[in-house]
Amino acid sequence: MLIEGKNAVREALNNGITINKLMADKNLEHRRDEIINLAYQNKVKVEFVPKFILDKKSQTQHHQGYIAEAVDFKYAEVEDILKKAEDKNEMPFIVLLDGIEDPHNFGAIIRSCECAGVHGIIIPKNRACQVNETVIRTSTGAISNMLIAKVTNLKEAIDTLKENNVWVFVAETGGENIYNKNLNLPIAVIVGSEGNGVKQSIRTYCDGIITLPLKGNVNSLNASVACGVVIFEILRQRENDKKE
Repeated sequence: MLIEGKNAVREALNNGITINKLMADKNLEHRRDEIINLAYQNKVKVEFVPKFILDKKSQTQHHQGYIAEAVDFKYAEVEDILKKAEDKNEMPFIVLLDGIEDPHNFGAIIRSCECAGVHGIIIPKNRACQVNETVIRTSTGAISNMLIAKVTNLKEAIDTLKENNVWVFVAETGGENIYNKNLNLPIAVIVGSEGNGVKQSIRTYCDGIITLPLKGNVNSLNASVACGVVIFEILRQRENDKKE
């Protein structure tokens, strides 16, 4: 698996991702910049190559002079996400993705979740985007700090969450206004696919639907944008509770 770009490579080096080799622009060979120094500190082999080789190797065309060859992404378990919340003495804060297929949306969601303090993301094994080079690149390094669980059945994952007293809500149209809903509780939010939303079988399995009020003529938001707004409203409610 390739990790490309300055920020993504830096985060990978800082967070213990196993990197077999770092390819860097030959012009950086005598600079010993932050990324190169981190690689040496982590005993990662550094290979300085001409830029055209990086261009040819790159899958995103945004390598910024750095491409790391890393082992495949290691997925977590749902229980790992719950334990992370417990270890931090926080109420669980989890996002489930039902069929997100666009890697740019997935990467952007990971970035927003990491910034909002989400403990982990749960994705289905089939018919959904998995962690790949584009996802890693789009997350701008946030993926190094985010637990992602890949499950065969989202319903079973929801069962596990409910057994651990986590409320599960679908973020979609047709539900309760998110700004009128108390979300300061152990919570998991399900975000649906770009085209079809959350499956009906999943919607009826959850504790309710929360909806962002839309005032324009367009009746939906991009999945990553909607997810970002929802999770930061949850964060806002949690932060306000701490002040009271």
